[in-house]
Amino acid sequence: MIESNFTIAGNIVDIIAKRIFKGEVVIESGRVIAINKLDNAPDCYILPGLVDSHVHIESSLLIPSRFADLVVRKGTLGVVTDPHEIANVLGEIGIDFMINDARKTPLEIRFGVPSCVPATPFETSGFKLGANKVESLLKREEVVCLAEVMDYPGVINEDLEVMKKIVATKKLGKKIDGHAPGVKGDDLRKYVAAGVSADHECSNMEEALEKLNLGMKIQIREGSAAKDFEALYSLIDSHPEKVMLCTDDTHPDDLFERGHIDNLIRLGLEKGCDIFNLLRAASYNAIRHYGLDLGLLQVGDSADFIVIDNPKSFKVKSSFMKGECIYKEGEVFFESHNEILLNNFYRKEITLEDIQIAAKNGDVHTMTVKDGDLLTGWTQARPRVEEGCFVSDAKQDLLKMVVMSRYNNEKPVVGFAKGFGFEKGAISGSIAHDSHNIIAVGVDDEDILNALNKLINLKGGMVASEGEDTRSVRLDVAGLMSNKRGEDLLSEYENLSDLTKSFGSSFHSPFMTLAFMSLLVIPKLKLSDKGLFDVTQFKLIDLYCE
Repeated sequence: MIESNFTIAGNIVDIIAKRIFKGEVVIESGRVIAINKLDNAPDCYILPGLVDSHVHIESSLLIPSRFADLVVRKGTLGVVTDPHEIANVLGEIGIDFMINDARKTPLEIRFGVPSCVPATPFETSGFKLGANKVESLLKREEVVCLAEVMDYPGVINEDLEVMKKIVATKKLGKKIDGHAPGVKGDDLRKYVAAGVSADHECSNMEEALEKLNLGMKIQIREGSAAKDFEALYSLIDSHPEKVMLCTDDTHPDDLFERGHIDNLIRLGLEKGCDIFNLLRAASYNAIRHYGLDLGLLQVGDSADFIVIDNPKSFKVKSSFMKGECIYKEGEVFFESHNEILLNNFYRKEITLEDIQIAAKNGDVHTMTVKDGDLLTGWTQARPRVEEGCFVSDAKQDLLKMVVMSRYNNEKPVVGFAKGFGFEKGAISGSIAHDSHNIIAVGVDDEDILNALNKLINLKGGMVASEGEDTRSVRLDVAGLMSNKRGEDLLSEYENLSDLTKSFGSSFHSPFMTLAFMSLLVIPKLKLSDKGLFDVTQFKLIDLYCE
């Protein structure tokens, strides 16, 4: 561990003045007291730490302290996280767990208060956060915003409960984050006028520009399932003050293999983005927008910065917070451990009959799924029939999907999806946005059943099953996260992924994609534990076509 009084030299990257020069940074008592030019300096680059402007830490499958251990290696020193996932399972208890665990780390972890718990009344959730509870949580010092307001119909129609949360946020002077995929025109104007200031759900330039023109900031997202960087990266240079970077939902294998916000820096440089605009989108803009307590490598700032080999490869050599080295050359200098286990899981095992569905004349409403896109299409299809029941048909890439409550023992709901590309096997998980009920998809009813019952016995996690081969990852914190070290969890996850890859899907992250198939606030067609859901009309519909 390096003491808090020291001098470090290299190529200084000044993102405020937009210049790079050889120099040294002088640190005393955790602050930058001088930056001096030099004629010669080591061949490394010193720059502000990176910030993820919108992330669900739960999607890393790691508790906050374990997540911090991983991302400081990638140059991330700050995150704005929405504990929406654990709040749906455990309410305020879950949010307290996340905040308390985050305090154990030097990482600047700031929180949004989940605005929609549950996200809709059309699914079973573990808890509800009403307007009074939201206002109470907003007063906490760790909180910087009202997290993604997914109930955009409620904002547009001035629903009393939704507006109470927005008014409370404004009164406290905190930001309001958006979540309005595909909303445009008069509806979007009403949404923005309510005070929503940022959105991470844009998937095309037309949508992003309309929101920018109305005064919103755009968070360009590149996660494990939703990948919008390719469509939106040009905004970094065309609207440099209005863009932030985020990962939203990223699985541990991607964090290890591709990186975190550092991955977006490399992608942006490959696309020819101006390096200073890119680095400001990755730090300055989010720090200023949310008022984060992070230095920007200026005299008088807190000594929070990273050292990299060069911008092109962006390999992080060391990370510093308040003048202390928290990571250097593969070693992290803070503890990341928590023995507390919390859960809310009451499901009992099911039988084959529970997931069978009677065949009828005609087609069924069917989701169409694409890799890298949370939006689902909607088509009609005719499933294969066996013994009077509809079953999956891998030949037409039509797979049975099952969703059932983790909080009670109501009968499972069955639907169908095209696009996963499985030729065999089944997968299941207790990560199913946003209420985190149990979800599965597969080719064979027996494999689907095995995957579901294994998951139930684990009381949360992810499972892949094909014949006699069943592999799993147990997530013993709310069925969403593990308190294991990132490396240990990754080993289990890779073993699970190896079996899943043999099923034939070309999807980058089938589990992550599956997790969004019950997200009822992303168009067009989704499946909840209460039935098939038409997102456009915001209502449950019958599986069978008329």
